[in-house]
Amino acid sequence: MADLIKSGREPGADTAGALTRRLADELAHQDGPVRQQAARVLRELGALDRAVYAAVAATPTPSLDEPLRLLSNAANRSRLWLGIATGLRIAGGEPGRRAALRGTVAIGVTSALVNLAVKAALPRQRPDRAGAKVPGQRNVRMPTSTSFPSGHAAAGFAFAAAVGRDLPWLGVVLRFMAAAVAYSRVHTGVHYPSDAVVGALIGEGTGQTVAGVMDRLPARKPRRHGRSGRGKQSELTDDVDGHGTDANGADADGTDANGTDADGAVASRS
Repeated sequence: MADLIKSGREPGADTAGALTRRLADELAHQDGPVRQQAARVLRELGALDRAVYAAVAATPTPSLDEPLRLLSNAANRSRLWLGIATGLRIAGGEPGRRAALRGTVAIGVTSALVNLAVKAALPRQRPDRAGAKVPGQRNVRMPTSTSFPSGHAAAGFAFAAAVGRDLPWLGVVLRFMAAAVAYSRVHTGVHYPSDAVVGALIGEGTGQTVAGVMDRLPARKPRRHGRSGRGKQSELTDDVDGHGTDANGADADGTDANGTDADGAVASRS
């Protein structure tokens, strides 16, 4: 399977659903009604997954093919979401900058989780696009990575969930966009429906988690510019009579705080 993935060739129809069938077979060989029921459910889900994929491939949609193909390509390497994040940083004010940061971090964490962990732990070969007769006008480049789960779906929902923490209305809009991207991966024949569904769930959960963790980080304090004391003159406080008092407590007219003139005479009080 590794040689097939590296070559970039599309797998044959006999490999479709191999992961689901393997899990079902392992459960079927174990005792207990719960495991037996789980094995049947997995087989049925696998059959349903492949049936939905085949139905989408066989349904003519000439007016949707090109827009969905373009949308799928726009989301490659998360370019669509990073472009939106750039717009938020430029024109979104403080909430927009905060949302853009959350969304970008969520994409990075989700991509690492999906590509380095889940895909490696649960390898699944890509659908047989040629065997399913997916119309050629839908075709995008068939990725060389494994199929489960969809990284496009995961990144889109992670970005939407994280941005929605600061901008709820935009989070709703972005989730619709992420759902369209997830479906486009099935429509173009590079993912099974379950790949997109599980990717969306992973992305939503990771995006919410990242946003929650970032909420707990200490807020950055605004930088305070210190005032320089250079060149400042000492201010003289006024006494109750309105006369200036020097540092020794003497009035500007030469009378100190004890009522004595500078030459030692006692000042008269009227």
